[in-house]
Amino acid sequence: MNHTKQLLQQLSMLFAGLVAVLSVSTSFAAENVEEDAPRITEETPYVQSPKVVVDTMLEMAGVNSGDFLIDLGSGDGRIVTTAAKERKARGFGVDYDERLVKLATENARKAGVSDRASFFEQNIFKTDLGSASVITMYLLPEYNAVLKPTLLALRPGTRIVSHDYGIGDWEPDASKKIPVPEKRVGFEKASTILFWIVPAKVAGHWRSSVRTSSGIADIELMLKQKYQHFEGTAKLRGQEVAIERPFLKADYVSFRIQDGKDTLLFNGRVSNSRIAGEVIRGSEKMRWRALRTEELKE
Repeated sequence: MNHTKQLLQQLSMLFAGLVAVLSVSTSFAAENVEEDAPRITEETPYVQSPKVVVDTMLEMAGVNSGDFLIDLGSGDGRIVTTAAKERKARGFGVDYDERLVKLATENARKAGVSDRASFFEQNIFKTDLGSASVITMYLLPEYNAVLKPTLLALRPGTRIVSHDYGIGDWEPDASKKIPVPEKRVGFEKASTILFWIVPAKVAGHWRSSVRTSSGIADIELMLKQKYQHFEGTAKLRGQEVAIERPFLKADYVSFRIQDGKDTLLFNGRVSNSRIAGEVIRGSEKMRWRALRTEELKE
């Protein structure tokens, strides 16, 4: 009996030891995950954007009175305040520094735009960007890279402007280099303004039908997408052909398919898993609609 009791005690100690080892291993693994994660903090160095940079950013984004602008890392608030005062837009800025938020709020009051420009002390990565038609930012490139999935998930057509730094491997739709004699960062007295338009998601399998010179025909599309660029194939009457001249801007999409001697030009607006528009064959225009049956990731 005593032998059995001793054996049970030894097994209990062995089990406790194994639990301790597993706990240490799990803790060590968790620490390693933390070490592998991007070291993103809220302490982005504050550098003012000169007036010429602010004006160029707002101009490239085409900011107007119908826009709602969100500035990430808003500093003294000059981008939001200028957009409100000179372009009658509305919006807000976010910054981690309470003093800068107070300064930006005061600058907006002095400019007489407090009703259209607000500022908040909060984490840029936890800020809801869904109300924005325009996003502006002057952040470090690693911050932009972390923000990329959030930015790509915004409503198609949302415009994004960044001072100097790109957004990971997302190619800008436009860029402009301007001289900035008073610039304090870097060796070159110039700034690069980069501009993007959030594209609709068109990747996936689509089904439709179209009236051709030979009658109504079913059509299947298989589209692959990387940001604002896409490519793919179409299956028409059992024949697979490459789509030609693919174009995507915001929610507008167009492409061509060769059907024998006929060229079919498709264009339309993407809304979730539908494309609605028209197809043109010669001088004939016909309504066209496609439904996505399977969505593919970029």
